[in-house]
Amino acid sequence: MTKLSSCARLVLLGLIALLSGILMFNAAKSDSAIVDELAHIPAGYSYARYLDYRLNPEHPPLVKLLSAIPLLFQNLKFPTDSLAWTRDVNGQWTIGGQFLYESGNDADKIISWARVVPIILTLILIIAIYFWSKNLMGKWWAFLPTFLFAFSPTVLAHGHYVTTDIGAAIGMFAATVAFLNLLSRPSRKTLLWAGLAFGFAQLLKFSAVLLAPYFIILAGVYFLVWRRFSAQAWHYIKSLFWVFSIGFIIVYLGYLPLTWNYPVEKQVTDAQANLSNFNPHWLAESVVWMSGSPILRPAAEYLSGFFMVLQRSSGGNTYYFSDELSNQARRDYFPLVLLMKEPVASLILIFFAFGLGAYNTGRAALAVIFRRSRKLVDYLTTHFAEFAMTAFIAIYWLSSITSNLNIGIRHILPTLPFIYILAAGGIKQWFSIGNLDLMRNFAIKISVIYRQIFSLSLKSALLAVLLIWYLASSASAAPHFLSYFNFMFGGLDGGWRYVTDSNYDWGQDLKRLKTWAESNLPKTEKIAVDYFGGGNPKYYLGEWAENWWSAKGNPINEGIKWLAVSINTIQSAKAKLAGTQRRSPQDEYQWLAEPYKPHARAGTSIFIYRLGQAD
Repeated sequence: MTKLSSCARLVLLGLIALLSGILMFNAAKSDSAIVDELAHIPAGYSYARYLDYRLNPEHPPLVKLLSAIPLLFQNLKFPTDSLAWTRDVNGQWTIGGQFLYESGNDADKIISWARVVPIILTLILIIAIYFWSKNLMGKWWAFLPTFLFAFSPTVLAHGHYVTTDIGAAIGMFAATVAFLNLLSRPSRKTLLWAGLAFGFAQLLKFSAVLLAPYFIILAGVYFLVWRRFSAQAWHYIKSLFWVFSIGFIIVYLGYLPLTWNYPVEKQVTDAQANLSNFNPHWLAESVVWMSGSPILRPAAEYLSGFFMVLQRSSGGNTYYFSDELSNQARRDYFPLVLLMKEPVASLILIFFAFGLGAYNTGRAALAVIFRRSRKLVDYLTTHFAEFAMTAFIAIYWLSSITSNLNIGIRHILPTLPFIYILAAGGIKQWFSIGNLDLMRNFAIKISVIYRQIFSLSLKSALLAVLLIWYLASSASAAPHFLSYFNFMFGGLDGGWRYVTDSNYDWGQDLKRLKTWAESNLPKTEKIAVDYFGGGNPKYYLGEWAENWWSAKGNPINEGIKWLAVSINTIQSAKAKLAGTQRRSPQDEYQWLAEPYKPHARAGTSIFIYRLGQAD
């Protein structure tokens, strides 16, 4: 029976992963290149083929490098003779356009094969969530967080793109699990795994540097909890030292081969240009000096990218949110975007479980304050993993909220596994049946059992309804997972009114514009295209497409009756300006009569207008 049950669990886990993979593969096949892929895919290919890191240094290499491995088996042409490669500083966007669309390569084939790796990484993370959750809440309850993560619209969207976001999630999840394992079972083996996981996380996303203060906090709290068992502070300090040292070695070795063919002179001049506005200047100058050192070059390249991220974060980015166009971050951005893009069914589960957890934690804290009880310490002793996950969410969200970058929900994707695991733990606690051993009266015990079983049936039915609703919400969005919003905020078709960019329109619908044109336009007719994304309108639409923008005026003046504009562009042109944001009137599409009432749409994110006629 035990073996049969184990097989049933493996089959169920396989089905969850298989369905999630099918949904991602289908979306990957139909989506055109999103903005970041225009830089990431060619950069990864240049790392793998040429061992040269001059492109896209502001992101660590691992996801890009792994995604390029399938491309090495294709006979691809790379524009190494282009000035964007030989002369420009980080000419990633120009190289991206040339590599994908102008060198005779099959862009769709390149993009599809490159996306295989992030999909595989996502499936690995889904399986890892199950096996770690199994240790925390049991073999069957572990399916709840696994299910929530596998069919999250955010995960299905960003899990099939060549970006660093899903890499960040798997890296930080693995590093956290490995470090908790080190704390609970210290040995040379667990120390090595913790250091390796920490290092590889740094190669996946620069925000993984937050793991350093996070690990210090965990080690400190763990010491305070367990010091009654003669644990010594020096033991934890030494462990942290070795974890960080092994991690640094991994980062160094990761960058070492990728700088072999990167000319020293170019690395130095690139570092000078990339960090020209970085403060304090002495740090930037130190990195420039390190870039010229044969031994320190790999470390310099890592630091150069990390400082570029800090430089960009302090400068902010222009984004549309809640009827405003601004370059100043809002503290409510990430909480509100999560409320908008998370399915209502999972929001119910999350808020209920976290409310229950907050209540229990509050009771324990009050017991400590007013009764001098060790209840909180005892709780941490037996539920340290829950504390660790809560601490990670708090640290990562605090960093995101206080950052000056409001780009998209993808930036908090690394916290989703822990949010779902904690929510599942709270739901399991709600389901648990109380201890009946203290009840000596048989009649009372039978009555209590009956009520609890009836209550359990109602809870099971409610949970089943929420999970079915959750799966239906995600599946109904296929393959447009990037544009998913829950029904409270406009749903799939109306979420663009609240926020755009990688939350809704990242350029994924250009191939769908081609499909629309093939069904609706004669070969002799043109369509003006103002496109935001990583695709190339001319590559897909050929003679149909005429590249356009607002300042060129109304295309009908040149005999063009059709106009396609990305929603992100429309919102950037029409939204109310906030703070010091400025915009030229020529860029506001003032000649477009009804910008929010298009004749048709390509996918979810490209508005199509029939000019000269009332729509």
